[in-house]
Amino acid sequence: MDTGEKLRRGGGRLCCICNDRRAALKRPKTLQQICRECFYAVFEEEIHQVIIKNQLFKPGERIAIGASGGKDSTVLAYVLSELNKRYSYGLDLFLLSIDEGITGYRDDSLETVKRNELQYGLPLKIVSYKDLYGWTMDEIVKMIGLKNNCTFCGIFRRQALDRGAALLKVDKVATGHNADDIAETVLLNILRGDIARLSRCTSITTGEDGPIPRCKPFKYTYEKEIVMYAYFKKLDYFSTECIYSPNAYRGFAREFIKDLERIRPRAILDIIKSGEDFRISTSTKMPEQGTCERCGYISSQKWCKACVLLEGLNRGMPKLGIGRTRGMSSDQMKNPKPTGAAKSIESKQCGSLDF
Repeated sequence: MDTGEKLRRGGGRLCCICNDRRAALKRPKTLQQICRECFYAVFEEEIHQVIIKNQLFKPGERIAIGASGGKDSTVLAYVLSELNKRYSYGLDLFLLSIDEGITGYRDDSLETVKRNELQYGLPLKIVSYKDLYGWTMDEIVKMIGLKNNCTFCGIFRRQALDRGAALLKVDKVATGHNADDIAETVLLNILRGDIARLSRCTSITTGEDGPIPRCKPFKYTYEKEIVMYAYFKKLDYFSTECIYSPNAYRGFAREFIKDLERIRPRAILDIIKSGEDFRISTSTKMPEQGTCERCGYISSQKWCKACVLLEGLNRGMPKLGIGRTRGMSSDQMKNPKPTGAAKSIESKQCGSLDF
């Protein structure tokens, strides 16, 4: 009696792919019941096909993997490392981490990244908010409270990734943004009426006209499947949520996406497809990209958002950069007059790193 016959007689369900081993899980994306070995194979093959079809990498490129220590970036680092060897991509891979300065969260997750560095044999570079901007998130939250802290952190992190990538002299940054993240972003940009971001948030590669492009190999990969892969592979990752983000606006969109997924698993991919199919009217005025007069970073305004936020922090007026930078004239931006209690922004320019 073969294995399949034993399973059928014993009431076990066979893997619908190999039809040989016992099914160990139901794929969230397709609802197929498959064994672990077939799950590993289809998970990795789908990511490989995304990389090949979208020409995300070229042989000889230096690629920085945005590494936070969480499930997404840990699985990305592991899978990219494996695929790079299996299919001879010819890439030089690096781990790039941002230390926001959040005690009890980022310090612990960075320990995970340091272990990943040894486990996967990938060089690690850590760039901190304190070094780049002169502030930690703990210090920022102490000044502004918990209401707008995610605005500061998101803007600073995006720029910090670019600056860290420049220090590593890489050709591209690969991030662990998954299908759930992208679907959430589509909804958020619709709710905010953010036409500029809506037009590019589903792009698998962004920033080609900037200093360093970014790509998302997990664009079509479900978060639940990433968690399953990390769990079954027993990967070492950090699973605690940021202590400052329980009330983040994105969290409400995330819950909505999860509700849709429970009713119809394809809803996530359908939202992404809708975002891809949006067409911006030719009469819509889009922001023109230039460079920040203060630090040289890409910006559609005279000052980039990071410099505006820093100016507010250093002048003791943290709400100055929230929203549309109301209350700050161009003369004030060019000739800042810090209060006596505020630190001088001159010593903390966000563009002070040479790259």
